[in-house]
Amino acid sequence: MTAFRVVDGELHAEGVPLAAIAERFGTPCYVYSRAMIEGAYREFAGALATALPGPPALVCYAMKANSNLAVLNLLARLGSGFDIVSGGELARVLAAGGDPAKVVFSGVGKTEVEMEAALAAGILCFNVESASELDRLAAVAARTGRTAPVSFRVNPDVDPKTHPYISTGLKENKFGIAFTDALALYRRAAATPGIAVHGIDIHIGSQITELSPYLEAAHKVRDLVDRLAADGIALSHIDLGGGLGIRYRDETPVPLAEYAALVAGVFGGRRERLLFEPGRRIVGDAGVLLTRVTTLKPGAERSFAIVDAAMNDLIRPSLYQAFHAILPVARPDGDTVIAVDVVGPICESGDFLAQDRALPPLAAGDLLAVMSAGAYGFVMASNYNARPKPAIVLVDGERYDVVRRRETIDDLLRGETLPPSLD
Repeated sequence: MTAFRVVDGELHAEGVPLAAIAERFGTPCYVYSRAMIEGAYREFAGALATALPGPPALVCYAMKANSNLAVLNLLARLGSGFDIVSGGELARVLAAGGDPAKVVFSGVGKTEVEMEAALAAGILCFNVESASELDRLAAVAARTGRTAPVSFRVNPDVDPKTHPYISTGLKENKFGIAFTDALALYRRAAATPGIAVHGIDIHIGSQITELSPYLEAAHKVRDLVDRLAADGIALSHIDLGGGLGIRYRDETPVPLAEYAALVAGVFGGRRERLLFEPGRRIVGDAGVLLTRVTTLKPGAERSFAIVDAAMNDLIRPSLYQAFHAILPVARPDGDTVIAVDVVGPICESGDFLAQDRALPPLAAGDLLAVMSAGAYGFVMASNYNARPKPAIVLVDGERYDVVRRRETIDDLLRGETLPPSLD
């Protein structure tokens, strides 16, 4: 299901022409579809509910993919939990009406201030990633008179077959605890005052389009859970992480029914509750980035379409060499007869949204839609070259509202001062 469709020769988001949004709110501008976000969540949760007997699975949306408050509120209303990696993300969950009792706190570098805030909020679990983190968390729990619920993120050393920057489950990655060290650390945690051992967590990577890495990791986790139980450490939940990919170009995403069947085949009938941390699969296809052509620059070697969006607005093509389909908003089904680099105004040769891309003939002023930009788009945006961040618009049927206003130059200067020593 897609909410981005051609109606009367013009690309729409649900019932709204994208050109109308650009005309009213300017470009660059992110546009999200409520129907697609809610539909993707229901599809994910429904596949799990159909396949898995026993305790209901808990979906903890990985908000690093897209942390807009309106998006979080939509998911909270559907009963979603949240996977966070910072105190700022915790604050956003709470501001959006999320339930802290459905929050898992991941990440290798949690500070004591963040630990205190999460304990005070009453989160479900800390996904602890090192022995030193366990010691700090125990000290914070003792100082605040609380008990910290923990699981350990273990590193299964499984190749997710994805881009190396988003591979997180190999032994050379910074994430998690080595499998060989896990049993001893669980024993230590079980004997540590202020620590309550609740579960186990894995996350092997992002934009994964094969089932085999999940199967390998699932078997390793199940075997470790059984070893822990034999050692007298019974867990209440197993967190299988996220990482399911979407189609950007020619990928074949894993069907959710097949993924749920795999999980059921390994964990079906067990007493532990299963947790999942999808991010991109929920929001990736639900967003586009609107941008307008400002200049055409033909050349002997390459031709360029310079647009008003840039790598500071969407860094995935520059950072990961990622492909995003780009469609003209008017006549998106037109013939593709020219090859151009779609580039931004940033002073970097790496500032591109597409290279050698076949597009219809373009003119200055043409509006383009960069597709599948709902995940790791705005959330990774920056103010590089002193560029204000774009607006975000949420479409709901024929209604559309700004859910994050465009930044201004005043926003860029706010917080900076000239010291008296410069007088």
